[in-house]
Amino acid sequence: MKLILTQEVNGLGIAGDVVEVKDGYGRNYLLPQGLATAWTRGGQKQVDQINRARKVRAIRDRDHANEVKQTLESAPVRIVARAGEGGRLFGSITTADVAGAVKAAGGVVLDKRKVELAGPIKTVGKHKATVQLLPNVVATVAIEVVTE
Repeated sequence: MKLILTQEVNGLGIAGDVVEVKDGYGRNYLLPQGLATAWTRGGQKQVDQINRARKVRAIRDRDHANEVKQTLESAPVRIVARAGEGGRLFGSITTADVAGAVKAAGGVVLDKRKVELAGPIKTVGKHKATVQLLPNVVATVAIEVVTE
């Protein structure tokens, strides 16, 4: 079965790739989960659109990555969350929350899969996260979690 991936699938490819998979895997997992669409001649337009969107979001080169790194490391990212009396959060801060807070603060659009937390953030206070911009460029983001 020939499919077009709409999201990254570990061990298979990234969004925009045209892949050949076994019928059951495509029909029972990839298509229902929305990870892929059936390949058609018109689907090639969708592949081109996904690739254009990826190029816009991508880090262009090492100089651009270093600029983004300086921007991320210059100021802490503030995340507002609900917490109890002891400073313990109702829930936890995820990588998606960090990526959304960076975007809301006027920073770059980060892929949540590139953000790494040392552990789950479940308390109010200062924390750190790392962002893999390029294989050799890693930015450390200061996160400040405050109560509502």
